[in-house]
Amino acid sequence: MSGALKLGTRGSKLALWQAEWVGAALARHGTATELVVIATRGDAEVDRPLHQLEGKGFFTREIEEALLDGRIDVAVHSLKDLPTELSDGLALGVVPERGDSAEALVTRANAITSVGGLTAGAKIGTSSLRRVAQIRYLRPDLEVVPLRGNVPTRVQKVRDGRDGLDAALLAAAGLERLELADRIAVRLDPLEVMPAPGQGALGLEVRADDRAVRALLAPLEHAPSARAVAAERSLLRALGGGCQAPVAAYVGVPGPGPGARLYGRVTAQDGSIQITASADIDDADPAAAGVAVAGLLQAQGASRLLGR
Repeated sequence: MSGALKLGTRGSKLALWQAEWVGAALARHGTATELVVIATRGDAEVDRPLHQLEGKGFFTREIEEALLDGRIDVAVHSLKDLPTELSDGLALGVVPERGDSAEALVTRANAITSVGGLTAGAKIGTSSLRRVAQIRYLRPDLEVVPLRGNVPTRVQKVRDGRDGLDAALLAAAGLERLELADRIAVRLDPLEVMPAPGQGALGLEVRADDRAVRALLAPLEHAPSARAVAAERSLLRALGGGCQAPVAAYVGVPGPGPGARLYGRVTAQDGSIQITASADIDDADPAAAGVAVAGLLQAQGASRLLGR
């Protein structure tokens, strides 16, 4: 193709970092790029938690529309924000090497280095229903308060104790990418607070019939990361949950020996019930693990919890 490859992105600091990283990676393979910043509904409506907004694709829809009408060639997403069912004519082209998928605890008091170390009644900020539910399950004595905004703003609110905040949960990968890793009190064990499907990964979305762009992006594909997120997203799809549903997923390598295992979790919004299941991943068909884990969770009542 002629001219620079147009990369569509949100305008937050993290989104820009991610798009610039993709641009630099493509430049190393001889492909010139330019960024096209696109405002999304999720960036505009910051007065309510995302799960209270109607619809889906709050951080992706407007970027997908630009991709469909040809204003951009590639949409650069945080993969956890991308719905499992893509718009007609679009496809997930490439998954680059994934960052840390773990949840990170950011605290106001330096001495606090675990969720268990927070005092009863402490205020912990997040607007992710998945995080809210798991914290309520772990620590029903904590006060979970809404916290939105870009990553540096959320970190600063905790450090300043704004609104009485004592701590917050954020994605470790986002903090690392913005050179805020020193603000992490602890990276949480994913079996304590399980991350979102696709957390820490980027998804490069393309027009399904654009073979030229797919070929340019191909050097960025990281097969192990792609397999892991395929399993996680398959679980979310099989449960019928959207990006804001209290569904968590994590791929880990069990003990010594080869192979990876998919862990999935559904938690009641009030934290009263939490169910977890797992299955081995077949590298030849990673999505099958997602279907298997979804079935195990449904057998334990996942559909009822998600319907609450």
